[in-house]
Amino acid sequence: MPPPADIVKVAIECPGAFPKLMEIDQVSQPGLWRASPSPARGHFPSCVGNRNEIKNGAILRLATSPAQNAQQLHERIQSSSMDAKLEALKDLASYSRDITFAQEFINLDGISLLTQMVESGTDFGDMLSFTLTAFVELMDHGIVSWDTFSVAFIKKIASFVNKSAIDISILQRSLAILESMVLNSHDLYQKVAQEITIGQLIPHLQGTDQEIQTYTIAVINALFLKAPDEKRQVRDMANILAQKQLRSIILMHVIRAQRAINNEMAHQLYVLQVLTFNLLEDRMMTKMDPQDQAQRDIIFELRHIAFDLEGEHNNSGGSIEKRKSMYTRDYKKLGFINHVNPAMDFTQTPPGMLALDNMLYFAKHHQDAYIRIVLENSCREDKHECPFGRSSIELTKMLCEILKVGELPSETCNDFHPMFFTHDRSFEEFFCICIQLLNKTWKEMRATSEDFNKVMQVVKEQIMRALTTKPSSLDQFKSKLQNLSYTEILKIRQSERMNQEDFQSRPILELKEKIQPEILELIKQQRLNRLVEGTCFRKLNSRRRQDKFWYCRLSPNHKVLHYGDLEESPQGEVPHDSLQDKLPVADIKAVVTGKDCPHMKEKGALKQNKEVLELAFSILYDSNCQLNFIAPDKHEYCIWTDGLNALLGKDMLSDLTRNDLDTLLSMEIKLRLLDLENIQIPDAPPPIPKEPSNYDFVYDCN
Repeated sequence: MPPPADIVKVAIECPGAFPKLMEIDQVSQPGLWRASPSPARGHFPSCVGNRNEIKNGAILRLATSPAQNAQQLHERIQSSSMDAKLEALKDLASYSRDITFAQEFINLDGISLLTQMVESGTDFGDMLSFTLTAFVELMDHGIVSWDTFSVAFIKKIASFVNKSAIDISILQRSLAILESMVLNSHDLYQKVAQEITIGQLIPHLQGTDQEIQTYTIAVINALFLKAPDEKRQVRDMANILAQKQLRSIILMHVIRAQRAINNEMAHQLYVLQVLTFNLLEDRMMTKMDPQDQAQRDIIFELRHIAFDLEGEHNNSGGSIEKRKSMYTRDYKKLGFINHVNPAMDFTQTPPGMLALDNMLYFAKHHQDAYIRIVLENSCREDKHECPFGRSSIELTKMLCEILKVGELPSETCNDFHPMFFTHDRSFEEFFCICIQLLNKTWKEMRATSEDFNKVMQVVKEQIMRALTTKPSSLDQFKSKLQNLSYTEILKIRQSERMNQEDFQSRPILELKEKIQPEILELIKQQRLNRLVEGTCFRKLNSRRRQDKFWYCRLSPNHKVLHYGDLEESPQGEVPHDSLQDKLPVADIKAVVTGKDCPHMKEKGALKQNKEVLELAFSILYDSNCQLNFIAPDKHEYCIWTDGLNALLGKDMLSDLTRNDLDTLLSMEIKLRLLDLENIQIPDAPPPIPKEPSNYDFVYDCN
C-alpha cells in the first residue's frame, strides 16, 4: 500500500546542527511550515504557499523569515558601533539579491536610508562599498523608480567617479549606478550629464582593471544612447570619441576583448560601434535641396577635381547654353542619373546627403584614385562604363544596411569590427575602399549597364565575406578583398553549390535514407555529451549589463539536471557536487521556447527584444514549476534545446542539427563512394532480365 500523499519525509537542518529526518503531515501539521528555507539558492520561498511542492528527500534549512530579517538589518545598519554596522551592511549586500527580502526591506523605506547614508559622506572604504553594493542589488529588482533620487545623491555618486584615487569596488558600483540612472530616466540623464563628461571618464579607460574599463565604456554608451538628437552634446561626444588618443585606448581594449573572449567587453564595444555609426543617420535621412547653392557647389567641386576645369570655370567667356552643355557632358561622365541637375540623384533617403559626403571625401582624400576611376570610365563605351555617381549612391545605401546605421544596438549581440576603431573617419574610409572594389569587380565581370544589380550583389558578397574574417585594420580589410576577386567568388559559389546539389540521384538518396538514423544518433549523443559538460548562463536583470551567472549540467547517467548559482563566470566545468539543485529528467513535462517561455511573458521589455526571444527556452515540470534559460548564443541554444528534446524522446529540430546532419551525411556518402570515383551512377536501377526458358544450367548438388 503506498504511503499517504500528505506525508513527506524531509531533513530539517537548523543553523549549526546536523539535519534530522522527520515525517511531516502537510495537512494536520501546518504549524511546522511557518519557517522558510535559507537563501541557499539566493531566494526565500514561502513554505506556507509552496509546501505542497516539497518532495520526499528534500533538505529544509530553517532560517529567519525575510520580513524579520529585513527588520533586523534595518535596525543593525543604524547601529552606533562601526563594527556592527559594517557586518550589517555586508549581510545586507548579500541578502539584497533576493527579491522577497528586497521587497520587505524596501517597504521599510530602506532605499531612502541607504541614500541618506551615501549623501551624508560619513561612510567610506568597505562600509561605503557594501552600502553601494546593497543599493545596486535592491534597485536591480525594478521595484523602486529611478526618478525618485535627489540631485545631492547624483552629485555624490558622480564625485566618486571623478576622484583620481578611489577604491575599485566603490568606483565599480558608482559607474553601475550612473549607467542605470541614464538608461532608466530621461530626467536623471540631464542631471548626470551635467556632472559627468566623457573627458572625465577617459582616465578610467587607461587603468589595468578590465571590469572598470567595461563599466566605463558602458556609461559612455549610455550617455551616447540617451543624448537628445537635437542637442549639440551628441556631436561633442562624437568629436571626443574621434580623438586619436581615445581611439588608441579603445583599440587596445578591442584587442584585449578579442584575446580574452570577454563577452561583456565585446558587447559594450559593439554598442559603441553601433552608436558611432548612428551619428550618420541624420545625413543618411536628409534629402538634398536642388535649390541649395551650397549643396550644388559640392557637386561642382566633384566635377572640378575630376576634370580640372578651373580655367574654364573662371573664364567668363562663352554662352550660357555652351557652359550648360559642357556641364551636362561632365555630369554624365561622372555617372549621375540626372545629367542636367545631379542634385536630383540625392533626394532619395536613404542614403540622402551621406552619399554626397562620401563622394566628396573620396575625391579630396584619395584624389588620384578618384580621378583614375572617373577618367577610366569616361573612355569606355557608354554601356560598359561603371557610373561613379550611381554606384556611390547605391554603395552608400548598401553599407548602411550592412552596418545597420540608424538601428538600436541589440541587447545580446557582441559582433563588433576592430577595424572601425582604427580611424576617426572609418565609415568614409570604408566607403573609399569599397568604391574602388566595385570599379575593379565591374571590370572583372566585363559588366554593362544592364548588369548593375548583379555587380552590386557580387560586391556585397565580397564585403560580407571579408568582414567575417574580422580584419584588425582597414588595410587588412583591403588586403582580404584583394583575395576575393570575382573569379574567386565564382569558385566559392561553385564549391558551395556542389556541396548542396551533389549526390541527388535516386540511389544516393536511398543511401542517405538508410544511413540517416545512424547520423542522427551520433548527433544525439554529441548533444547529450555537451549537456553533461554543462553551460554557464547569464541572468538578465533590469540593468543593461548582465553580471550574474548560474550553471546547469546533465548527470553522466542522463537522469538528473544539476544547477545552481555562481558568483562569477567559471573558467572550466563546474563539478556536480558544487551545484545545489537537482531536477530529475523524469519530472520534465515539456520544453518551450521563445514567446511561450514564462519568463518572456513576465518581462514586457524582453518580450519586444527579438534577439533575447530567439535565445530563450524553459523546462516545465510538476504543476506550475519551470526552469528558465537565456542561452549565451544561438549555438548553445541549439545544443540545449536539441539535447532536452532528445532526453524527452522528441525530434531535434534546430538549424544546427540540420546543418550537422547535412555535413555528416555528405561526408559519409563521399567516403562510401570513394571506390566509385569517375564511375557514372545511374539514376535508376538496371532492369531485371526475363526468366530463362529452362534452368538446365543450374548445377545439381546431388
